[in-house]
Amino acid sequence: METWLNQNNSASPTMEQMMMFHNNTMLIMVMIMTTVSYMLMSKTMNKLTNKNTTKNQTMELIWTIIPTTTLMFIALPSMKLLYLTDEMKSPMISIKIIGHQWYWSYELSDFKNNQINSFLKTESESKFNFRLLDSDNSMPLPFKSIIRTMTTSVDVIHAWTMQSMSIKIDASPGRLNQTKMFSNQPGTFFGQCSEICGMNHSFMPSMIEMISQKNFIKWISIQ
Repeated sequence: METWLNQNNSASPTMEQMMMFHNNTMLIMVMIMTTVSYMLMSKTMNKLTNKNTTKNQTMELIWTIIPTTTLMFIALPSMKLLYLTDEMKSPMISIKIIGHQWYWSYELSDFKNNQINSFLKTESESKFNFRLLDSDNSMPLPFKSIIRTMTTSVDVIHAWTMQSMSIKIDASPGRLNQTKMFSNQPGTFFGQCSEICGMNHSFMPSMIEMISQKNFIKWISIQ
């Protein structure tokens, strides 16, 4: 599913809804701009005047109702998405994401001795040949499972982002921020710190690998 801004392909139902909302809102905005531009051009080119016209109650009613209705078409889906992103029902596992200057560490709170530090790989070391995106360790997680993420930091404010799943959550020192993660397909997904956290801010990628539940249980058992 593509958007007009060429965003990453969606990997979760929430991201699909976000992209649909974005496209519909852009369509409404184009229609509004086209209508307003036509009316401005029409008024500029029209030299006819009517000095007896002082007010038009019908017209005032129309240009009050139409914008209100348009805003409702934008506001209602927006509110629905807002509550959808915060909804958390029976998560399968919990993962703690800790921001450091300048790398991420991941802890599986439901299992013991499962901590991964994820550092940036150089472009020559990256098997994907992705600049500033590939990490030396990816966090394996099961796809088609609701995952609770708890994000914090040990030094300054960071922001853990995974655009394909519509996730952007601040990592604040001394505080746990919670959101959910859900992927409807396997694969490796990339993100970057979205908060200016210091001189090496752009060298702090996030990388997760969505695998089947069977392979995830096998990985957990050998840790």
